[in-house]
Amino acid sequence: MAPQVLTSLANPGVKAAAKLRQRRQRDRQRRFLIEGGREIAAAVEAGWPLETLYYCPELTADQDADDLLQRCRTRGVACHATNAAVFAKLAYRDTGLLAVAPTRELGLAGLPVPEAGQPPFYLVAAGIEKPGNLGAMLRAANAAGASGLIVADAVVDVFNPNVVRASLGALFRLAVAQAEGDAVRGWLQARDIRLLAASPAAATSYHCVDWRGKAAIVIGSEAEGLAADWLVGAEAVRIPLAGGVDSLNAAIAASVLLFEARRQRLGGERP
Repeated sequence: MAPQVLTSLANPGVKAAAKLRQRRQRDRQRRFLIEGGREIAAAVEAGWPLETLYYCPELTADQDADDLLQRCRTRGVACHATNAAVFAKLAYRDTGLLAVAPTRELGLAGLPVPEAGQPPFYLVAAGIEKPGNLGAMLRAANAAGASGLIVADAVVDVFNPNVVRASLGALFRLAVAQAEGDAVRGWLQARDIRLLAASPAAATSYHCVDWRGKAAIVIGSEAEGLAADWLVGAEAVRIPLAGGVDSLNAAIAASVLLFEARRQRLGGERP
């Protein structure tokens, strides 16, 4: 039996989901959008609950979407077929698959305690203003084995659809917290977590630093850099640049530092 297809743009569920493109609606509804089969599959695999899945048969005809739909139905997710016009109202891309999921509390208290013998290692994203950068930083932190990512002085929220997309599923696998800068600095200090701050004005190159032990890397926005408060009591490090380049994309800078830290923490040569 063919599924009933939603064709009305005035459908209450569709209207409520479409509003989740706006941050105030995500905050109000405590829900967000996950677009794309790969991203939805990552959420399912990580055990993130989904409420509703919208799919457009016209757009998923050449995709292997049946397995994902069946997995979602088995988990009690309401799956609704739509026509192309309704899906376009919901989504940014022509992926043909979009889920609505509940957000989670992002307090610092929710960060997991690393296992014994494994000192914590965090990435702090301070004042990052571009969703693509924040998503890529999530992805890099996840790939480098960080204990979590802390969003400080948030400009863009982690449930922004573009953050979710750019993270390529890392949002669902990595511990994430969000707080004001003062609270983050206090939380790190109370746990004796050494803070290393990326700054182009630093005297010390990142590869001359010992990245072992309890540590956190803080990266500021491309437009403003790090606020002065982050440099108080922190160890400033720089990434040497050639070719007349004066700065790196925030996510790229984070990746360079994260993977040097990972190299050392896995037993690589230290300074």
